[in-house]
This record gives sequence, C-alpha cells and structure tokens, in this order.
Amino acid sequence: MRDLGVGFGYLLKGQRWVTRHGRRYGFGLLPGLITLVLYAAALVALALWGDDAVGWATPFADDWSSPWQGLFRGFLTAVLFALGLLLAVLTFTAVTLLVGQPFYESLSEQVDADVSPDGTAPESGLPLWRELWISARDSLRVLVRAGLWGVLLFALGFLPFVGQTVVPVIGFFVTGFFLTEELAAVALQRRDVDLRARLALLRSRKTLVWGFGTPLGLAFLVPFVAVFLMPGAVAGATLLARDLLGEENAGDGSAAPGGRPETEDVTS
Repeated sequence: MRDLGVGFGYLLKGQRWVTRHGRRYGFGLLPGLITLVLYAAALVALALWGDDAVGWATPFADDWSSPWQGLFRGFLTAVLFALGLLLAVLTFTAVTLLVGQPFYESLSEQVDADVSPDGTAPESGLPLWRELWISARDSLRVLVRAGLWGVLLFALGFLPFVGQTVVPVIGFFVTGFFLTEELAAVALQRRDVDLRARLALLRSRKTLVWGFGTPLGLAFLVPFVAVFLMPGAVAGATLLARDLLGEENAGDGSAAPGGRPETEDVTS
C-alpha cells in the first residue's frame, strides 16, 4: 500500500516541477487546449444525438409501451455517454501527447537532467518522424486494450447493484493504469523500452501506477483540468519511470524509492 502514496507523490512532484519552469508550462498548455476543443465538440455531438443513435440501434423497442421504452432507451443513452466520456479520458492523453510530442519530449528530458546525478538525460537518437510513428503505433495498441476493457465494463454495467457500484471503481483503476502507461511512455521510449516491456514493468508495480494514474484520471473528468495538469503529469510520469527502473536521483545517492536496480531483463 505504500506504493499508492509514492505514486500520488510523483503526481504532486510533477506539478511542482512545472510551476518552477513557467515557460515550459505555458507551451505545454497549447496541445491540451487543441485536443480539448476537439473532444468537447465530440462529446457535445454525442449528447445531442446520442438518443437518436440509441433509437436507431434498438428498433425492437419501437412497440414497447410507455414508460418502459423511454426508461430503457434513456438508460442506454446515459450509458453510451458515460462510455464516450471514459474513452475520452483514456484517449485524451494519447492524442495530446501526439500533438505535443516535441515539447513533452523536451520537458521529460529536462526533468531527467534535473534529477540525474550527472545532469544528463537519456536520448533516443531517433528522428522526430520515427518517434511520432512509434508513439502513434504504441498508443493505438494501448487504446485497443483500453477499448476492450471499456466494452467489458460497459457490459458489466448492466448487472444490478454491481454495475452501479463496483464496476465504476474498477473503471477508474483501469483508466489510471492506461493513463500512466501513456505518460510514462515519453520517458521509457527514450530508454528504448518497448510497449511489451513497459506494460510488464507497470504491472509489476500496480499500486504505484494506481496511486499516480487513478487520481489523475478522476481529475481529468473535470472540464479543463486535464489541460492544466498535462505538463505536470508528464514531468511526474518521468519521475515514476525512473523509480520503476531503479535509477539514481541527485542528492540521495541511491536508486529511486522502491525502484529495481536490475533493469536489463526489463528493457532488453
């Protein structure tokens, strides 16, 4: 359980880091603003025409008597919007990272350099187009996994009581895990840690990942908050990645708290 607090601490440390680097923080808001406008338009469209889509998808309910038809389709419309909101939270980070790839890469490198004992940061050595391709490819693969979870949770949402209590909680933990993967990928990709190894690394410290990603996912549900938290989330995820790999931080002379010194098997 200690890892939950450590993960949340990295989230706070990342936000503090960007407040001390105001210029980088300012540039980091632009990708989030662009993505927010696109997602807001999509959610508004879903709210306006979601009931029409549900009506089209459930022709068998056309002859149902009142109030059962309205209750049934109203429930499905609410679930459809909730699923859209969940997918928006899951994909917002991936899309924002793609839009702001050059900035977030630079921000993550600066965080690494700040906390590294020798003041250096790992570099990928790849051209920008190659980094964008790898990031987009891996994000798509992650979103497929997240989408499968979303479909499963959507189906479980129909279960009485459990669907309204346990399932939403599981949904937030799932969201937190995949959010953390997308954010930590900025730092781990520079270290040549591929997607399979990243997922294994995150699964090995689930409580650390949940402590970081779950409160962030909850915060992302508040309009506009995701835009302002994204730069600090990238900075905090870089610190979390160093912890996962057991890398030393300046001033402590040891591996990051709870880190793993043996990284060869993970990153190879």
